[in-house]
Amino acid sequence: MKSYHRLASFICLAACLLLMTTGCSSKQLAASPAAQSIITVAGMPQVVNPSNLYSEAGANMLSPTALDALPRVYVPNVKSNDVYVIDPAAYKVVDHFMVGKNPQHVVPAWDLKTLWVANNSEKSGQGSLTPIDPRTGKAGQPLPVIDPYNLYFTPDGKSAIVVAEADRRLDLRDPHTMEFKYTIKTPGCRGINHSDFSIDGSYAIFTCEFDGTLAKIDFAKREVVGYLKLSKGGMPQDIRIAPDGKVFYVADMMADGVFLIDGGAFKEVGFIPTGVGTHGLYPSRDATKLYITNRGSNKVHGTPHGPGSISVLDFATRKVVANWPIPGGGSPDMGNVSADGRQFWVSGRFDGVVYVFDTLTGAVKQISVGKEPHGLTVWPQPGRYSLGHTGNMR
Repeated sequence: MKSYHRLASFICLAACLLLMTTGCSSKQLAASPAAQSIITVAGMPQVVNPSNLYSEAGANMLSPTALDALPRVYVPNVKSNDVYVIDPAAYKVVDHFMVGKNPQHVVPAWDLKTLWVANNSEKSGQGSLTPIDPRTGKAGQPLPVIDPYNLYFTPDGKSAIVVAEADRRLDLRDPHTMEFKYTIKTPGCRGINHSDFSIDGSYAIFTCEFDGTLAKIDFAKREVVGYLKLSKGGMPQDIRIAPDGKVFYVADMMADGVFLIDGGAFKEVGFIPTGVGTHGLYPSRDATKLYITNRGSNKVHGTPHGPGSISVLDFATRKVVANWPIPGGGSPDMGNVSADGRQFWVSGRFDGVVYVFDTLTGAVKQISVGKEPHGLTVWPQPGRYSLGHTGNMR
């Protein structure tokens, strides 16, 4: 009996240590026998729910680090070179500050301690990253970084991935100081911009906006695995992996829908039409739905009041189950879901507004912001860590 109690104590201690070292929840630990079928890359949190890789980014599942954050929505405006700050409870702009030229996205860091504004400038060899302290909502001194159109992080949190779109490369940098480490050249990917990682973190797929191609990257080997030409359309935008990790969804602004990609085999396995100018992809907090923004134009520079809408896709059936039009037209672009999952915040790229959709009814409110709002982020968001963009949380 004493041996049994010692064994039980040891198991309990081991469980507690696992919770502390991996940041996993007790729910995940209970499911760990099945979860251990997923072997993750070194340094990445080891416990992954094989049926829902977003299991730790559910409604209000905030990390202790994110609990201190000021509830705000940060909106980068590409043409006015500033960031508007919205109080989501009051639906009003409460601050704004200037940043570098062409601010494209506001990106949560892997450790959730910083929000980075990616300013990719208009001139070759220039650009910057402006840090925001999420506890105060205030910006710090920008760091010079070449052409940061977008920003991601490796699943182990050891490297920031600066997406240098104009130069067709990925620059790996220190995730805190942004000191340069290494470059992965992607010559076959013109307009490299958006990405998501596999369920085990072993590879990522990037979209190549200007040649209708996808690029698969092995970050352990730091090399391009291959390129995949899409069958139609030709302007892939955002990309998100399904909760079970079996396929990637790729929004294509020219095809007016999403492609389904088998990431392991790296092949196209399906297509789902959604709306005009399909652009951004965001899982619901319960990981049952995918919110898809249709920007209302097939052009890079569209016009105001287009036939913009939000399509709601059911992950289980891979069918569109709802469509939310914008009264009077609009141009929904990039954003994310609120911590409680009840709101979907999206920039209105060509209308100078931010849209706030009720995720139960599809009803929408609008808030005026700067000129050409782009990759806004809602903060805080649930999750253990961020893979980048406007909050690819895991």
